[in-house]
Order: sequence, then structure tokens, then C-alpha cells
Amino acid sequence: MTFRELVIAYVQYPAIIGYVLLSLIAIGLFAWKPAPVVPTLLAVGVASLVYPLVWYMLHRWVLHSQWMFKVPFLASTWKRIHYDHHQDPNHLEVLFGALHTTVPTIALATAPVGYAIGSYWDAGFGGACIAFATGLLTTCFYEFVHCIQHLAYKPKSKWIAEMKKRHMAHHFHDENGNYGITTFFWDKAFGTFYDRSERPEKSPTVFNLGYTPEVADKWPWVARLSGGVATGHPRKRGED
Repeated sequence: MTFRELVIAYVQYPAIIGYVLLSLIAIGLFAWKPAPVVPTLLAVGVASLVYPLVWYMLHRWVLHSQWMFKVPFLASTWKRIHYDHHQDPNHLEVLFGALHTTVPTIALATAPVGYAIGSYWDAGFGGACIAFATGLLTTCFYEFVHCIQHLAYKPKSKWIAEMKKRHMAHHFHDENGNYGITTFFWDKAFGTFYDRSERPEKSPTVFNLGYTPEVADKWPWVARLSGGVATGHPRKRGED
């Protein structure tokens, strides 16, 4: 895949179009009731710093949880937002998150922070809008890097190549670590950063996140939605 083909695949995806449109609306609302320069810069900066931590926490303790598939009304959400992605990591249709789950999360992670900062200057609305726009645009960047990590594109940047290496280990070697997408600062801070050589044994649940056939017998909702529980490498399933 060439860089041009990568970009075309990325910009045509509905979720990315949705993020861009929502960010333009948020920026338009900010322009309507703007915050002063100082709180605006603070809101943008804090939202940018908070985002990687929020993503790490959600990825580790929600998406890789062992509780969502046990709750009937959450099972379909967990299946869509992460189980399917690990079942076949390079499947484009489930590479991006669903807007009805990602947009509220982005708003909750950024808008209150921006509102709190802006309120000191009587500009809570403007601060919230610009922080939300920052979160949306940061998500676009995350998703672009995520595309590079999963699609058949070889990055020229050493930094991006290293990110891809770590993320591929998360998907194809051991899912219990390397939770970051564009930074592994929080992995290092929380002790979940690893190199494959440090974990010579491949995780038996790297593709199913612990949702094994035995677990599915007890909590069957994801299996029912998936037509069973697939095992093994996604490219080797069905082989004799």
C-alpha cells in the first residue's frame, strides 16, 4: 500500500468524516463565543495532554476488561468496539471506533476540562468547545496512526515504525501491554510497556481477549452475535 492509498482509505471512512465535521462545528461555536487567548491555549494544551491518559485507561481497564461481555446489554458494544478488532486486527471495517461510543467519550474527556479552565475567564462555553475540538482532531491523528499500524503500509518515519512494532506486538503476541497508540509514556509509567524479547511466550488469548469457548459457554452473548468463537491466527482459520 502506498501513502496515497493509505490517505484515500483513511479520509473516506465515515467515522473520520464525522470527527472532522464535528470539530468544524465545535470550532464554529468557539468562534461564536470565543474564550480569551490564555484559556484557549490552556484548554488546547490540557486536552492534548489528558487524551493519551484517558485512552490508556479506557484501553486497559475497559476495552480489555473481563466484565463487559458478562453483561447482556454491554456485550454487543464490547464486541463491536474491541473484540472484533482483536479477532481480526487488520480488518478495516472494525479498525475505527463507532461514533456513538467514541464521541461521547471524547466529549467527557475534554469538554469539562475546557469548561473549567474557561470559567476562570467567564468563558466556559468557549473553553469547552475548543477543548472538544482538540479531542476530536487528536482522535483523527490517533486513527491515522492506527491505520498505519494495521494496514499494509511500511512507514518511513522511525518513530512511527517503532509505534507500529509495539502495537503489532499488542495484537499478535501479548495483548496485556503496549496499550498506547501514538505514545507509550503511560505504558512505561504503569509498567505495561514491553518488547517481545521480554515475553518469549505468546499469549494464548491475544486474539480473543480471554473470551474463550469455555467462557462463552457461561456468558454466550458475544458468541451468539459472532456465530461462535473463532480461535487461532485470523489468517489461518479454516485451514485443516
